[in-house]
Amino acid sequence: MTTSSLQRRRPWRPPGQLGGRRPLNDGFRRRAVVVGFLAPALIILTAFVGWPMCSALRLSFTDASGFGQETWVGLENYARVFTDPSILQSIGNTALYAVLFTPVALIVALVLALAVNSPQLPFRGFFRTTLFLPFIVSLAVAAFAWSYLLDPQIGLLNYWLQAVGIRIGNVLEDPALAMPTVVLVAVWKSFGFYMVIFLAGLQDIPKSLYEAASLDGANGWRRFTNVTFPMLSNTMAFVVVIALIAALQAFDQIYVLTGGGPYRSTQTIVMEIYQSGFKDLELGFASALSYVLLVATLLLSLVQFLFFGRRGEDTSS
Repeated sequence: MTTSSLQRRRPWRPPGQLGGRRPLNDGFRRRAVVVGFLAPALIILTAFVGWPMCSALRLSFTDASGFGQETWVGLENYARVFTDPSILQSIGNTALYAVLFTPVALIVALVLALAVNSPQLPFRGFFRTTLFLPFIVSLAVAAFAWSYLLDPQIGLLNYWLQAVGIRIGNVLEDPALAMPTVVLVAVWKSFGFYMVIFLAGLQDIPKSLYEAASLDGANGWRRFTNVTFPMLSNTMAFVVVIALIAALQAFDQIYVLTGGGPYRSTQTIVMEIYQSGFKDLELGFASALSYVLLVATLLLSLVQFLFFGRRGEDTSS
């Protein structure tokens, strides 16, 4: 047999399966494997997230109380959200909480990130771990601890301040000081998380930029304003958005420290949802308020998505 005849021979193929059925192609097999791995998670999400969300959406258009029959009320619950004075006060308290919490947490986290990122700081690993520890503690547990620290009779904070001639009294019962106090507890609990995010952003800044700025005679402040701050713009925007979302969902420390008081001065949207749903048994109205909060959170997430998408296009171009 000549070489040319061997080259013209058809390549060998394995015999087909019995019954004449073709084997499944690789693409279908990959999709089947992916679906198989995703199926347990999808089933759990559908059962414990998707279905409750759909049920809550249906309840938001009813006067459901958990007992007896439900009556369809349409948009009445949503109209009440924006007309009830007590609900508007809760929305205002939530906005005040966000305005106080977000900049304070951002500034504290950024300053500490700059400090622990300095090569001249000894025991940097120890300080980073210590400053991050409050974030690991449950917010409810931290709020209980702070309630004892702030107690006017047995609290250590009042005891220490009295030693220098300062007496603050019961700040949790003061309508003017209750909100700043719960914000202080939230900042103490969460600044370590934001600090780690800033620290990651700082370590991504090229060292050559600082070297060039030093050669140009820039001092520490000029290096921060002309190099560090612009290079951290994406990180800062991300921290602002997640801090705002966390502020909209404030509940744990408020429930433990003040319960929404005094005189509803710390009653936030989530506290109002809890009050309406579990105490007043107005499940329909609580569901409507929950969906208003969900829409606000989605809007903040959309702002974040659009911002980073535009920044990515500017960077690529």
